[in-house]
Amino acid sequence: MNHNFKEYLISFFCVIIAFLVSILAAQNGSLYNKYPIIVICMVLSFVIHWVVFIPSYFFKTEKFYDITGTAAYLSILLMTSYLVNIINQEGLLTRSLLLIVFVMIWALRLGLFLLFRVINVGEDKRFEDAKESFSKFFMFFTISALWVFLTIVNVLTMIINNSDSVTDLFFIAGFSTAIIGFIIEIVADKQKRNFRVDSSNKGQFITSGLWRFSRHPNYFGEIMIWVGISIVTFPVLVGWQLITLISPIFVMLLLTKVSGINLLEASADDRWGNDIKYQDYKEKTSVLIPFIKNKS
Repeated sequence: MNHNFKEYLISFFCVIIAFLVSILAAQNGSLYNKYPIIVICMVLSFVIHWVVFIPSYFFKTEKFYDITGTAAYLSILLMTSYLVNIINQEGLLTRSLLLIVFVMIWALRLGLFLLFRVINVGEDKRFEDAKESFSKFFMFFTISALWVFLTIVNVLTMIINNSDSVTDLFFIAGFSTAIIGFIIEIVADKQKRNFRVDSSNKGQFITSGLWRFSRHPNYFGEIMIWVGISIVTFPVLVGWQLITLISPIFVMLLLTKVSGINLLEASADDRWGNDIKYQDYKEKTSVLIPFIKNKS
């Protein structure tokens, strides 16, 4: 059993960051048995990940990693909905209900997509070394718990505040943006999956469909979803709750600088960097936002 103090320290700071954000987001928020609902949700995210980590490490498998995130999203949403419903005489109102349904559909779609992908591929190379180390694998699961909480904290805060309005410009513009982003993500994922299952495309890179306009249209759609949701939640947030607008910023940084575009671009350069067709595609196609011709 390998242990690394630095990896435990990173896990500790993940918990601290989540705790601080939850405390700030709890200002003016509802309580359940004297505990802020948002803090309860934060704790639930880590508990779910740590419980699943135990058998995952024992069996040295990463197959439960992505679906654990989905389980955490759904559990947190259901927990929040239940607690808000029992402490609020009016129950859950329209604005909250629509966001709950939307995010649950998003979480299920993405979680099942990632689960089937890792099953079909057989393994996720990100975890090749990590699953052999207790501290590193634990760190990965803890980071995922933070990831889930910071991604959804904005939604949770709005649900806890509970609003009925669905006719203001913030809701209309934000929800429309989120839906368009969701459609883009689904279409981009389907196009790439269809491209990969075609044996004639083995070893090639996709340049058709939405991938003609962006090198990472699925990530563009994902960012649109959370930007749209933050627009929906903005007028409902009060005081320090505005800290939860970190959600779309966190998603954007994560997908562009930490574990998304930056890694995929480096991998693509290694595979096709000397290919003239790839060089031309990279030169003419936006890295993220469609129709904006930039290399990186």
